Amino acid sequence: MASVPGSPNGIVHRTSIAKELGEMVVERDGPVDPEFGESLPPAAGEKGGQEEAKEGRGQGGAWLGAVCFFGIFFSYFIYALLQEKITKRNFGDERFHFFMVLVGIQCVINAAFAKIICLWTGKEVSLKPYRLFSVLSFTYVGAMVSSNSALAYITYPTQVLGKSAKPIPVLMFGVVLGRKTYPLVKYLIVLLIVVGVALFLYKDGGSGSHSNGDVDQWRLFHFLGLGEILVIVSLIFDGITGVIQERLRSKFSVHALYMMYAVNVYSAVYLAVCVVLSGEGLEAVGFVQRHPTVILNILVFGVSSAIGQYFIFTTITNFGPLTCSIFTTTRKFFTILASVVIFGNALVTRQWAGVLLVFLGLGLDIFLGKGKTAAKSNGPASGTTTSSA
Repeated sequence: MASVPGSPNGIVHRTSIAKELGEMVVERDGPVDPEFGESLPPAAGEKGGQEEAKEGRGQGGAWLGAVCFFGIFFSYFIYALLQEKITKRNFGDERFHFFMVLVGIQCVINAAFAKIICLWTGKEVSLKPYRLFSVLSFTYVGAMVSSNSALAYITYPTQVLGKSAKPIPVLMFGVVLGRKTYPLVKYLIVLLIVVGVALFLYKDGGSGSHSNGDVDQWRLFHFLGLGEILVIVSLIFDGITGVIQERLRSKFSVHALYMMYAVNVYSAVYLAVCVVLSGEGLEAVGFVQRHPTVILNILVFGVSSAIGQYFIFTTITNFGPLTCSIFTTTRKFFTILASVVIFGNALVTRQWAGVLLVFLGLGLDIFLGKGKTAAKSNGPASGTTTSSA
């Protein structure tokens, strides 16, 4: 079995590990944010992900693609419905607001799922390198807790659309911290997403369709309440996470389940400490005793998250990050529609226009990424790393 860098056997090339284990190297967003599975391209000098994806398509066939699509769609569809049900539903005269506990349980289930699959397939996992994984997990926890906590103040469609603006912090931190350069069209796409999000969030004089309606919020610049600010904080953590993951990916060779296991173990430890010190754990226990029906919802919520992550890894491995982005973008759009229909989160015309602009921007990003992939596959390896975010 090949070992990761720093082991007694020395450094093993990523291409060898990918071939031996049948896994892609670290994804940028897959294991870190279960709702939005996107990945980084292969490291400089490698044939990498696109060739592997072509090979996987030949081996997997159309049936595997269909299984991956419906696996991602339905697992995260259930995930989204339960997330909204747990955080937005009234349990008697109170609501579930123990977001660190919720994310912590999700991390435990994710880590256990990854460990079980690795034991079943004979793959090895570890918590090394300690420093990078500990920092990466901290930003993951920050992003997840912030985005879940936002649901106490905003509707689920607002949270999903806000998180769909992830290309914005990825681009910003890629330029500032990663010292990357992007073509002008990438900035135009980000601008289109920004305009769409602004249209969606802007609050008319009597409109409260993107807030809870029962919370009198302080608002900044007329459309940024506490919920929207928490989504922005989550996006900032996402941007930092992308930079850290790229550094981890460039120095170490870890397969997807390795990443999923390590990040979630560290995150579970962080959250356990926070839950104990804040007293949220005891409050959550009392809530569960008063409303035991929430237990099943939380467990299914965590399992659907773990299954969704696994399908994301399988899609990236066999079909590439572009296909995965198409699957997850489709899922996000239908999640918003389901929230409107099932939970009655009605949107005004202006907000629907914002939704269309955001997904138009995401669609253009996918389309242009496809063009770049084709151009790269027709030419020699460039030796540069580009982002298909």
